[in-house]
Order: sequence, then C-alpha cells, then structure tokens
Amino acid sequence: MSGSDPIVIVGAGQCGLKAAETLRAAGHADDVILIGQEAHPPYQRPPLSKAFLKGELARDRLWLKAEAFYVDQRIEARFGTTVTALDPGRHRITLGDGQKLAYSKLLLATGTRARRVALEGVDLPGVFTLREIADVEWLTTHLKPGMHVAIVGGGYIGLEVAAALRSAGLEITVIEGADRVMQRVVCPEVSSFFERLHREHGVTIHTSTTTRRILGSERATGVELGDGRTIACDAVLIAVGAEPVADLAEAAGIAVDNGILVDEGCRTSAPDVYAAGDCAAFPSARYGRTLRLESVQNAIDQGKAAAKSMLGEDVSYDPLPWFWSDQYDVKLQIAGLSAGYDEVRIEGDPEAGAFTATYLKGGRPICVDAVNQPRAHMMARRSLADAATGRQAAE
Repeated sequence: MSGSDPIVIVGAGQCGLKAAETLRAAGHADDVILIGQEAHPPYQRPPLSKAFLKGELARDRLWLKAEAFYVDQRIEARFGTTVTALDPGRHRITLGDGQKLAYSKLLLATGTRARRVALEGVDLPGVFTLREIADVEWLTTHLKPGMHVAIVGGGYIGLEVAAALRSAGLEITVIEGADRVMQRVVCPEVSSFFERLHREHGVTIHTSTTTRRILGSERATGVELGDGRTIACDAVLIAVGAEPVADLAEAAGIAVDNGILVDEGCRTSAPDVYAAGDCAAFPSARYGRTLRLESVQNAIDQGKAAAKSMLGEDVSYDPLPWFWSDQYDVKLQIAGLSAGYDEVRIEGDPEAGAFTATYLKGGRPICVDAVNQPRAHMMARRSLADAATGRQAAE
C-alpha cells in the first residue's frame, strides 16, 4: 500500500461496501481496501431465500455495485481472500496466503454464519444451510419438483425457504422445537397466521418437536424426531438462526459477547478497530440494553456510521430497527422490537390476509408487525421513531 492512512475493511457484504462507499463520499483520499472471503463481489443476501431461490432473479442481479464502481472509487477489492489473524498492537492483519497488511483503522464487518447444531448426521451430503450464493446454487441444482425437504427450524429463513421450495413443487416438512413458528420474534396471532398460510399451501409443520438425528449413510435420507418418529426426505435444511462471526476479534483479545462489542461510535475495545453490521453488539439507549441486529437496514446504516466514526465524526448509533419477510404472496414488515411486550392489539382482518399487530409495554407502542400493510408499516416507523425522540428530549 502506498498511503500513510490506509483503512482496511474485513467483510465484503452490504455493511463493508457501504462503509467503503461512505469513506470515499466523505473525502477519504488514502487507500481503502475491501476484503471478502467469498469470490463474489458484495451482493444482496435477502433474495437468496426469496427471488433468487425461486429463479426469479439472475445471479448478476444480486450484485450491489458494478465492477466499474470499485475502479472509479479507487476501492481495492480483494474478493476470495481470507484473514487469518489480527494484531491490534501492530495495526496489521495477516491474510490466508501469509501476506501482512498494515492499517491506520480497521473495520470488522464479518457478518454471521449459520448457527451450528450438534446433530448426528449433520455432516452428511444433502444437509445444507442457506447463507451464501453457493448454497442456493446447490439447492437449485440438486432439488427437483416432487422431492421432499425437511426443514429444521421455523423462523424467517426456514419459512421463506419453505415457501420458495413449495412454490417450486417440492414437498416440505418444517420441524420447530418451540410451540409455534417464529415464536422468538412475533406474537401468537402472527404465528398462527403464517402457520395457516403454510398449511394451506401444503406444507407439513411439526411444532413443539425436536430433531434427534439425521438419518442416512452415504447421504441424508430422513430425520428422526425426538419422539422416535421418522420422516423420509431427500434433503435437510438446518435453519436454526445465525451466530456472529467474531473469531478474528476474539483471538485478538477484543471484547466479544454475542457479537463484537462496540460503543455508540462503533469502536471496539482495541484502538483503531471498529465493528459494524450483523457481527457487532452495540449499546442502545432506545432499548436500554446491548443489541445485535441482523438486518439489511442495520448493515447499511451502521456501516455508514462506522465510516464516519473512523474519519473522526461524532457518531451515536441507535436506530429504530425494521425488518421484512416475504412468504408466498405475503409480506411481513416489522418496525421496532417486541421484547418485553405485555399487550397486543390486532387491527384489520387476519382471515383476509391484511392486518397489523401493535405490541405495547405499559400502554406504550414498542413494535408493529404489518402483514400486507406497507402504508401502516411506514407510519409505524415514523411514529415509533418520533416517540423515542420525544422521550429522549424529555429526559
């Protein structure tokens, strides 16, 4: 590197890309190096379990920027490159080929990986997760209409994949250990709506059901449930959530607790090392606790905030989270976080497929789920953000 103020970004997803873009837009003239483990340029991940899986979106439509962007913006793109070590004291990282790179500031935007499960048979061919382009391409190559897929996990990813594969003519069984699907993030009324939606499309759902092991010798041929029942299938999707990729930071002695711990300016416990996106856990005055968010919104906004912070701008990152999920012809949009709610108000008609669920805590709205109600979602985002601003001003 030729410059004296090089900024290195480890992680070439939406967060890392937005940080690189923001650095250039803010006038950083020295080197910007964007390192990604996948051979692909930064791409959209949400369509992997939606439009891309259904074949409605070509691979090159996933790219977030054209190749010329990296040249025009003088962003040194190193895709297909691993980082094996971080030395905060010497301000340098080590790459998979042994090369060492110095940095003035470093951003860790390493994202998440599929959560591991300790199941017998989990390493058999035919058992897969869905986090990368390669996962989807394996699916579309090996799975054909009429085949049977068992999905372990009834959260967002599990249900989105169930919808996409069922629409493509595959037989689907969802196995969920909790009492209802999406239990961690939505109220019983919303869970019931989506359970009914999937059953109406021919998906078999087992709730309050554990998976004991995956059956097969040469490849996965079924799953054995906790009660001893077996389900024959052609493939098994493990969709039990994600975990932050914090190994590099932890090995370097940086504070980690369900993510790389950062302050409101995205700074880690190591000097000149920042973290943002799905891998970062930040303090939220809005919610009075440490948060780690897995969303496109957070990846983009925190990547931008981290870039500004690296350039010396005073940053206090504390967003109103929002998310979405597409299943069949239904769009679920969530504004806020529902944790700790003590009341739910339903408006609209779930039977008609369009309604909202407003979560309240002590009589105050804290989150709104909007099902096929995009206008209500936007209004909820504004009202929840305004309410939080008003409370902070009053305090």
